Amino acid sequence: MNRQSRIFPKIDPFSLRVRLTIGIVTVSAFGLASLATWTSLKMQQILIDSHKHNLKEVASRLPRDVELYSDMLPLETALQKAIDNRTNKFTLLWVRSPEKNQILAKSNNLDSTSVSNLSDLIYLTQMPAQAEVYAVKGRYFVLFGEELRVKDQSLGEVSIAQDITRDQTMFITMLNNVGIASFLVLLVISIVIAFYIKHSLQPLRQISQMTATIQAEDLGKSQLDFKLHLTQAPTEVKELAQTFDMMLSRLSQAWDKERQFTSNISHELRTPLTIVSGYLQSVLRRQQNLTEIQKEALETAACEAERTIRILQDLLDLMRADSKYGQFNIASCILNDIVTDVVGMAYKHSHREIKIEAPAHTITVQADSSKLKQVLLNLIDNAIKYSNQATPITIKLKQIQDEGVIEVCDNGYGIPLQHQSRIFDRFYRVDEARSSNGSTGLGLSIVKTFVEAMNGNVMVRSQIGEGSVFTVILPCSN
Repeated sequence: MNRQSRIFPKIDPFSLRVRLTIGIVTVSAFGLASLATWTSLKMQQILIDSHKHNLKEVASRLPRDVELYSDMLPLETALQKAIDNRTNKFTLLWVRSPEKNQILAKSNNLDSTSVSNLSDLIYLTQMPAQAEVYAVKGRYFVLFGEELRVKDQSLGEVSIAQDITRDQTMFITMLNNVGIASFLVLLVISIVIAFYIKHSLQPLRQISQMTATIQAEDLGKSQLDFKLHLTQAPTEVKELAQTFDMMLSRLSQAWDKERQFTSNISHELRTPLTIVSGYLQSVLRRQQNLTEIQKEALETAACEAERTIRILQDLLDLMRADSKYGQFNIASCILNDIVTDVVGMAYKHSHREIKIEAPAHTITVQADSSKLKQVLLNLIDNAIKYSNQATPITIKLKQIQDEGVIEVCDNGYGIPLQHQSRIFDRFYRVDEARSSNGSTGLGLSIVKTFVEAMNGNVMVRSQIGEGSVFTVILPCSN
């Protein structure tokens, strides 16, 4: 399927490329057809006019010939003689009596086999006063008729027909050839226009591809990409690229200011909150003089202070990861050892049963060991919060080809399908129950940020009532 799609790419009928191609080809076809039609009509008019001129010349000379021969011969003989002199292979003449019911004289070639079946032509009731083209039994003639007067006496009506079948056939053949040539030219023009428009729109496609991959941390350097790739672009596209540059610059500055503000406020608030938390813990340790209400209030204040400190610490970790201030020391790490250490720390903190399922051989991955430990602690903490205390948490290790895989499994409440795509967003919580469990909404965001910074990937599978499985994939060491 992919190969076919590359050979025969899907055409979007609403794309700018298709619309421009159809519009230009339609205008070209209309212009070419109009030019061909006008040229053919003009050529046919010239062809017919030349024959009309010949017929009128014959008609103007015939009375003089009849008058000349009538001085030496009887009138009927003089009329026939004059007709014979003006007749050739392609010209037919005949004279009808004024009553139009008798042929007084006619060309000898009217009796030949080739034209003997043209009785419809000879016995037309009304000959055109102006030369016109008629099609008679598959042949083409220019017909002309006028009164024949000799010595101020009307002898009848002279009719002249010139056979233009050969010329007309040649003309029709030429028109067919012109039509075929026009179609081929239009086809070539369409292909050339399509490729030209595709080439002309390439800079816009490059802008679309570059903007589609821009992340918040790439806003500054993306401006250089525009300048490197669009040097040959049209002026309008360059102006669009410059507008993008200015927009990205403003977005980059706004992003930097927001990130700096978050980092500064986290730094500034963490210290006084740590002091407040310390004083609260100190007072709670000397609780002999406190009433139950005072002790409960202080415990709540201490708990909220600790929670706020954790939020600020998580924000600082995210800000460092986003701004690249928190450098990742990526090196070869033995995944089995890291998981064992993390499980030990998590058990001391929660006293929750945590099982490890790992192969006998060691799995070595490329990662920052301290950041990976924080990732696993966050995932285990998440599993502890949202699963029953009596159910164990299982961590599975495996190696699939050149990737190390860690699965953190719980038998908890599960995550609804509509929320699974957003649980890694910052401050996103499925419901208020997560907040009451002490969730800050940043733990999974830190997991995703750290794992992707280590060239890995994280995903979740979950069913309501059956629990969740968080999977971390990291590249193995060679």
